[in-house]
Parts: sequence; C-alpha cells; structure tokens
Amino acid sequence: MSAYRTGDPLDRRRFLTAAALRGATVIGTGALSAGALGTGVIGATALGAVDADAAFAAPIRPLDPAVAESAFAEGRITAINHDVLEVAGSYGDHSRVRVTNATSVWKARATTAADIETGDGVYARGLPLPDGTLAADAVWVNIVNLHATIRGIEKTRLHLAHGQHEIVGNLMAQTTSASYGDASPTADLSRLTIGQSAQVLGAWRPSDGSVDLVRVAVAPGAGRRR
Repeated sequence: MSAYRTGDPLDRRRFLTAAALRGATVIGTGALSAGALGTGVIGATALGAVDADAAFAAPIRPLDPAVAESAFAEGRITAINHDVLEVAGSYGDHSRVRVTNATSVWKARATTAADIETGDGVYARGLPLPDGTLAADAVWVNIVNLHATIRGIEKTRLHLAHGQHEIVGNLMAQTTSASYGDASPTADLSRLTIGQSAQVLGAWRPSDGSVDLVRVAVAPGAGRRR
C-alpha cells in the first residue's frame, strides 16, 4: 500500500513531483504561498487543513493524543467499488481509499465524491484501518502544483511551458485568480504577460491533458503596470 504516516522520512513535496505529465496523477514542485484561493474547501479537521494548499503543506501532528497521525495515499484510480477507490500508486504499489459523506473532496473546487471518476489521479489524507484501507478525511483529485513559463495568452486559456512539456491552462470564470508578488489573489488576470515565470495550482484533466487553473502566482514585481 502506498499510504504512509506523517512521521515517515519521505519528503512529501518531492513525492508529489511524480508524473502526471506522463500520464500519472499528481504534479507538485513545492508549496504555493499562503493566501485565499479562488475556490476550494475552507476549514480544517483534526488531521489538518482541507483547502488545496494543504495538499502541499507540511503535515500537522494532532494535538489530541487520542487522534492518530494521518497517513497519505496517491495514484491513479483504477476502479471504484461503492465507497472504496482502488488506486494504483506511482511506484507500482496499490492502495484502497474509503470515501464517505464526511470526506472533503477537492477537484478544482469543493465538490463531492460523486465527481470522482475512474482514471482520475487522487491524493488522499486519512487514517489507516486495520484491513489496510485508508479512511479518507480529505481527497484532492487531479491536483497540480508546478512551476511554468507563460508562452501564450488567450481569452479562455494560457499556454504554459513546464520543462519540455507544453501545457494548456484553462481559465475558469469566477474561479481562476492571479497572485502578483505578495499581494492577495485577485480575479484580475490582465497583468499576466508572456514570458512570466509562474507557479500554477489547478486540476489536471485526464481526458486531454490540460489543466483547469485555480491560481496563477507570479514573482514580486511581475505584472506591474508601467
């Protein structure tokens, strides 16, 4: 099983750098700076926060000794059996993730388990059960967090370069926000320009490999009007 406890020495941010651009599940290249998202789950549980940034944040150890440490599982969903996700991990292992009505689900926005589909990538946090199943407290579906360069700007999408990969980023009305330097995220995308380096947070679409953009963060000083 690919679940592991917060105490394990594995660097979770490095773990999340795995592979989605080559058909796997989740991409991550470090945590985004703190700040309000254009969408997402707001709140926290005994296991930690449940917004999109929380997938990349350092794990929080529970203060209540009665609450067990959280564990994590990741991979591509190969089957859905009632409330259990069968997950093929990035390293050849297998996980079973149980999703209930109490599970927080993020898929570019706060949603429900009904939006989870076979073929989606999943990153789940929860508590391990005696049978090895992970009882999910929070599930992030197809979450993407990566550094890229803006290569083109259209009305409804950005063209991004990530290493050797070309990525189409879908701009979503009332959802996509931009963060310029240390400023709070804003719906104003007009200051994004070709050539800017950006860190993008969004949800990968397995059907076509594009990314639904939740937030585009550019460096301090970028996007200033002259």
